[in-house]
Amino acid sequence: MKLNELKPAPGSKKTRKRVGRGLGSGRGKTAGRGQKGQSSRSGFSQGAGWEGGRSRLIMRLPKRGFTKVKLEYQIVNVGDLNGFEEGETVDAIALVVAGLVRHVTRPIKLLGDGVLEVKGLTVEVDACSAGAAAAVAAAGGSVVVLVGDEELDEGDVPDVHAGVADAGDADAGAEETA
Repeated sequence: MKLNELKPAPGSKKTRKRVGRGLGSGRGKTAGRGQKGQSSRSGFSQGAGWEGGRSRLIMRLPKRGFTKVKLEYQIVNVGDLNGFEEGETVDAIALVVAGLVRHVTRPIKLLGDGVLEVKGLTVEVDACSAGAAAAVAAAGGSVVVLVGDEELDEGDVPDVHAGVADAGDADAGAEETA
């Protein structure tokens, strides 16, 4: 195949409709816009939900309840960490460079799918499952769970069901060390 032989798939290209080209064209005179009114004028644009000036449906319906803002994690499995060197620190930047996650600023959760063959990794993530923490610890590594601006460096992982460690637990730990 050569560049000069490339053609679009049959039926994928459609000739555009040329309006206002005389009475014989079928779309002459008013060009399919009708006689008068706002929609026949140039510069007319109708926003989504516009209902001709009356109160739109979204404004007429009652609002009750609330919308839950869910924290969307980027998922990394333990088996994906086998591409790193032994004893390396794996953080958000390293995961983006490796192509395992897309965004540095979005939270990352480590899950326990797969087998970790690399020894001594230090993994810094925002959340971690208990199975993933056990798999990293079994391979001689450690998991650092970042909570806001603070870091928790423990063998046991904070409450993974809540997604974020309880702020009261972090304060209690700080008081014990003082």
